[in-house]
Amino acid sequence: MIKLGVSGAHGKMGQTITDCIQANEGVDLGISFDRDDNLSQSVDSFDVLIDFTRPEATIDYLEICRKSNKPMVIGTTGFDNSGLQKIQNAAKDIPIVFAPNMSVGVNLTLKLLEQTAKVIGEDADIEIVEAHHRYKVDSPSGTALKLGEVIANTLGRDLSKCAIYGRQGIEEPRDKNTIAFSTIRGGDVVGEHTVYFFLDGERIEITHKASSRSTFANGAIRAARWLGEKSSGLYSMQDVLDL
Repeated sequence: MIKLGVSGAHGKMGQTITDCIQANEGVDLGISFDRDDNLSQSVDSFDVLIDFTRPEATIDYLEICRKSNKPMVIGTTGFDNSGLQKIQNAAKDIPIVFAPNMSVGVNLTLKLLEQTAKVIGEDADIEIVEAHHRYKVDSPSGTALKLGEVIANTLGRDLSKCAIYGRQGIEEPRDKNTIAFSTIRGGDVVGEHTVYFFLDGERIEITHKASSRSTFANGAIRAARWLGEKSSGLYSMQDVLDL
């Protein structure tokens, strides 16, 4: 039985993960806590930490897990380059699953995008549209950026150089080598992502819609179980799902 630690206990994702642990075999809730709790005094209460909070909190928890040799599942998004580097450094000492989206469906979507980009990506205008609830603070979403990254890598492009974030005013005709992002925020939308491949005379739309946070929670729990058998390293949900 793997004992799980869950951060952000009073947040919606923390609550959802805690609820889903009860419905999953082979795992038990060791501790759930919030930002004000002293995690360093409770490291014996869990085997793997699942974290969906904010970047600054995640980095604090990361250092505690690193010192305590505890694996970590990170679903937090919005890290700057410094934060990303700290995660990469910590993975030299402990096993970490770091993914902007823990959903099985989203990660299957990534494989579909890779295949689609290989076949028609060079000829298509590519647009990514994402929608989330009104409280989401980072945009585009980490998932949308991951979708763009997979497409860009498949096409041999650098996303940091070919990405376009929103449009306004009068522009030159669209450059086919760009990958454009549009963001929608409102209501209680859990998460919706659509990638458009526009060709002359037809288009392909690949869409994933999440109707419940449990899809992310169950994916994170699956990742935590998988991590229990791994040595140090930085892993993705593609690794967890053997994709």
